[in-house]
Amino acid sequence: MSEWAQKRFWTETQVVKADGGYSVALDGRAIKTPWKSALVMPSKDLATAVAQEWDAQDGVIDPLTMPATRYANSAIDKVASQHKDVADMLCAYGETDLLCYRAEQPTGLIARQKDAWDPLLDWAHSTFGARLATGQGVMYVAQEAEALTRLAHPVHKMTAFELAAFHDLVTLSGSLVIGLAASHQHRPIEDLWHISRIDEDWQIEQWGADEEAAEFAETKRIAFENAHRFYHWVKKTDA
Repeated sequence: MSEWAQKRFWTETQVVKADGGYSVALDGRAIKTPWKSALVMPSKDLATAVAQEWDAQDGVIDPLTMPATRYANSAIDKVASQHKDVADMLCAYGETDLLCYRAEQPTGLIARQKDAWDPLLDWAHSTFGARLATGQGVMYVAQEAEALTRLAHPVHKMTAFELAAFHDLVTLSGSLVIGLAASHQHRPIEDLWHISRIDEDWQIEQWGADEEAAEFAETKRIAFENAHRFYHWVKKTDA
């Protein structure tokens, strides 16, 4: 963002109480979002993470090193004003969820998908009462409307801050179920990322890694884990 392309101008970074939560002050002045809204966050843990990002800046401010700040800005400036549209878009991933589309061959990949993906679909069924259908190949697999409604319910209940992070948990994995599993801490986040990458990892095992693709995948993995951390910073409550 061009408005951030400036050098560090402050000495002290502090977490401060604000109406509705916590903010971060630079030399006593509370920071604002790019759209000039008050950057008020719902938990002290999240505000502390944002403060640490600002305090770590040395020289030119680099927003790429400030994922918590960027998620908080997005929650306030973008998600809050279009919460339903964002939630609907993410819920639509359930209609073509990664976990529901299985390989037709080879048998090794079929077995690997089944072993990793079936337990997550079972978890979604036991947790939300939503049983998603699976199929082989790329042909569309129709899902029951009731199952999709049950999966959508917790998404629409998320706050703007939660939804900002949930966006990346779903879009980076290609799976609404994986996103929900991450939000519920059903499995370690590293496991969920590998589960989302079964097809890609299989191809790497067969044909070797491409350096550019590997770098892109690593960028996505870091973003996925950042989204998970942000989501659970938001969820923490203060005593």
